[in-house]
Amino acid sequence: MFGWYRDCSRDEKRTFAASVGGYGLDSFDTMAFSFAIPALIAVWGMSKSDAGLMGSVALVMSAIGGWGAGILADRWGRVRTLKIVVIWFTIFTLASGLTSSPTQLLVTRGLQGLGFGGEWSVGSLLVAETMQSKHRGKTVGLVQASWAVGWALVAMVYTLVFSLASEQWAWRILFLAAIIPAIPVYLLFAGVKEPEIYRRTKASQQQTGEKSNFLDIFRLDVLATTFFACLLCTGAQGGYYAVTTWLPTFLKTTRGLSVLNTGGYLGVVIAGSLTGYIVSAYLCDLIGRRLNFVIYALGSGSTLLVYTLLPIADSQMMLLGFPLGFFASGIFSGMGSFLAELFPSHIRGSAQGFTYNFGRGVGALAPFLVGFLGNSYGLGVAIAIFAGSSYCLIFIAVLFLPETKGRDLIESIHHAADQGIATPEVEHQ
Repeated sequence: MFGWYRDCSRDEKRTFAASVGGYGLDSFDTMAFSFAIPALIAVWGMSKSDAGLMGSVALVMSAIGGWGAGILADRWGRVRTLKIVVIWFTIFTLASGLTSSPTQLLVTRGLQGLGFGGEWSVGSLLVAETMQSKHRGKTVGLVQASWAVGWALVAMVYTLVFSLASEQWAWRILFLAAIIPAIPVYLLFAGVKEPEIYRRTKASQQQTGEKSNFLDIFRLDVLATTFFACLLCTGAQGGYYAVTTWLPTFLKTTRGLSVLNTGGYLGVVIAGSLTGYIVSAYLCDLIGRRLNFVIYALGSGSTLLVYTLLPIADSQMMLLGFPLGFFASGIFSGMGSFLAELFPSHIRGSAQGFTYNFGRGVGALAPFLVGFLGNSYGLGVAIAIFAGSSYCLIFIAVLFLPETKGRDLIESIHHAADQGIATPEVEHQ
């Protein structure tokens, strides 16, 4: 199962380890807020809408941060940008633990969101450009899987901290604890080199006097790819946010299920997420990017229909938490490698940052739209309509996007140069 790791060079292993640590830390810092919400409501008398606003602001800011970090990655380099991003979101996570009012926390969570969005955009790009093409799908996907690891870690820290300290101090300690994993993660990045593909691209630009321009992602020769990549990312994230935001409320208030209040249910969902990430990572290299998206979109839609249309008991609810996490989360494992392979090197960071975070920005509307439709048609129907429509966008996108499994990014630079063009890389098996 891990024979590919022995096949990797020292630089590839170091890049992979640093990226896993970076995204896991990103997850820890981001998910800490969701665990702190009940304590913040109790200590500060915040309303649920106040807490929801903080989450939405962080999500929108993460979309902006992801696009901005992608642009900087094309200009400054992947590794340099990642170091800045890791320091950035760690600082503002720590600052969140030192705030004294909801307004201050709103500001720090928004600024933390800038780094949150940037870490995935650049980290997945770094791994995609560093790893061998035959291992690219699984390694980028396994980096994505570290989100579930960071989520599980913060859940354990939360349990420990809130059992030893009062709510008044426990939520602060939870945020401040982010410094502990941040130090080794930053040290890991200190030994990571820029990918050869990026260094060759920059050398070529220096010779010709050209500069990376993020507006090139809207040029006619790549516009269709940009559009359908945005559609793919919107479908995955719109469905995810619609389900994860409102499904617990639907099951608790409409179905009256009590299992949602237990740590066991959360553990099952996290286990499903981790498994889904890993399986999807390997499937990307085994069956191809497009088919993998189709399978996970079908699985997500099917699980959603079971939740919203069929009567479910607590015991069944617990078991269904696994496929919910498996499909809804696992669909993201293929994103990083696929987006990296769709675009030419000189705009890859800008394109990956824009398309993924365009989907995140539009997906951020999902909670509001589901709530709006729920007032008229019921919450279960609203979830099914919006999330189902989102997953349908994935099928449309993969019909118009090429299969990129096995694409050699360095070879495609040579091909483009020989042809005098700067189009998305040709496939090289």
